[in-house]
Amino acid sequence: MAPIEDLKRILLLQDFTDSMLEELKPLVQSRKGKEKEIIFNENEPAEFFLMLKTGKVLLEVEVSPWVMMSLGSVKSGHSFGWSALSSADRTHKSNALCTEPSEILLVPGAEFLKILDRHPEPGYRVMKNIFAIFKRRLERRTVQLINVIRNYPEMSELVQE
Repeated sequence: MAPIEDLKRILLLQDFTDSMLEELKPLVQSRKGKEKEIIFNENEPAEFFLMLKTGKVLLEVEVSPWVMMSLGSVKSGHSFGWSALSSADRTHKSNALCTEPSEILLVPGAEFLKILDRHPEPGYRVMKNIFAIFKRRLERRTVQLINVIRNYPEMSELVQE
């Protein structure tokens, strides 16, 4: 069980009312992660939605047996493990690795969604914030893809007129 003060420091929970935080509190588990400790691997079941209380987590995918690609990092106060909130495919799409000693707050994704369902107005604001996060990530990935196509001759030939 996490103290309410810890939950209030999580950016995604900023629209939770005090009663919502009270509902969430008994569901939250805390986990310590050591530097270089794996939190989850790509394609594993995503049961928990995670929030980083302290530390830093790197999200990465294996492009080949020799190449790992960083998707970004998660800083204190931010969330990850979004696949646990999916109704369709609850498997992780990346690896998550602590880059320094960290404390992670875990909540079952299905239970998190039930709280949002029970509180539609603040739940809507939370989902709106999730949408904004996903939009920024999609835009960043689109720019990265365009840069790869432009900067690698083999790829740019495919888009030449």
